[in-house]
Amino acid sequence: MDEDPRPSLKGQLLVAVPELGDPNFSRTVVYLLAHDPHGGAIGLVLNRPGPLPAAAALPHWAERAAEPAMLFKGGPVDQGSVIGLGRGHDGWPLPVDLSEQPNLVEEGADLVRLFSGYAGWSPGQLEGELDMRGWIVVAAEPVDVFTAEPRELWHTVLGRQPGTLGWLGHFPDDLSAN
Repeated sequence: MDEDPRPSLKGQLLVAVPELGDPNFSRTVVYLLAHDPHGGAIGLVLNRPGPLPAAAALPHWAERAAEPAMLFKGGPVDQGSVIGLGRGHDGWPLPVDLSEQPNLVEEGADLVRLFSGYAGWSPGQLEGELDMRGWIVVAAEPVDVFTAEPRELWHTVLGRQPGTLGWLGHFPDDLSAN
């Protein structure tokens, strides 16, 4: 079997193309926590705040929750689990042990974003989806994970891309309304 020469995409964003048929990922922006072409990938959907306030999910973390202070839908896998990312001094996300009491300042983080579930790909699955052009890979910026306007993130991330890719950020949700 030939080895996939692609580098790890850890720390990058996956932006769903408008035509992506999977309703779990329609117009999503996924931050990749881990990626290895031979071991699979794990990420968190950044732009789907759920209806449950962070205070209801994990009350002792509520005062540290980034606005909007909701439990985000991190993906379709293991939705009964909660994953936390803290904002480090440099603005970049770091994993947070949610079983402990909040002490983010000492850990180097001031805010936390909470996610229910995650997005997961088996070995080679994400590479296949990339080959089929289901995702656009772009560089993450520190503000992406902790944005106060997560519902606009798909448009924002695409809109900051150079050239014709930036135009895709203006792609209407409903083409018949164009």
